Amino acid sequence: MDYNLTIIVPVFNEEENLIRVEEKLKEYTLSSRVKTQVLLVNDGSKDGSEKLMIEICDRNPEFNYISFEKNCGLSAAIKAGFDYSTTNLTGYIDSDLQTDPFDFDLLLEEIENYDLVTGYRHERKDSGIKNLSSHVANTVRNWFTHDGMDDTGCPLKIIRTDYAKRIPMFKGLHRFLPAMILLQGGRIKQVPIKHFPRIAGTPKFGLRNRLVKPLMDCFGYLWMKKNYINYKVYKKS
Repeated sequence: MDYNLTIIVPVFNEEENLIRVEEKLKEYTLSSRVKTQVLLVNDGSKDGSEKLMIEICDRNPEFNYISFEKNCGLSAAIKAGFDYSTTNLTGYIDSDLQTDPFDFDLLLEEIENYDLVTGYRHERKDSGIKNLSSHVANTVRNWFTHDGMDDTGCPLKIIRTDYAKRIPMFKGLHRFLPAMILLQGGRIKQVPIKHFPRIAGTPKFGLRNRLVKPLMDCFGYLWMKKNYINYKVYKKS
């Protein structure tokens, strides 16, 4: 079957969530407006995630997986998803399912005219400190990137795969995907989506990950922006 959209699902110690991931994403693939497959990326999980992922893929032909030898981080998992995607469009959703797979349809409505469409969690269901730290981090990133995005860390995105594959990822760069599309001369848009509390598993990011590390990553982004190579081939033999 020829697919049009690959949904990347990074997985790190999410055994408690994976059956729900299977159920929700299978339901979405059966009703999606485009032919959709799922790529589970095991980021060196230490629990039973890998075994469960293999079982899920064995019983669902539209599900595939890749597995890292060791934990490499969220940016590496997303980068691997981009590298292994074989469809024109590549989506991304977190395995905690705090966003709704059916909201991919909202992004698909806009992607024809854009190169990245990202969700915007306008009514977040997280703790006050988590919401505040994310707001501060997004504000600081906007000072550096001027990408106009209110929620660059939202774990629901669709990107044109040719643009995604040209992003030179490093740790933390998953927070700058809209800005990296702009560096390529691409077009970006944000769309309000639903957000839900985490109901299983353990959050992987704390206050340091949401404030200190993102600030350090901003300087990495500035170096990337200054040295980024962007070319377009207009003729070839």
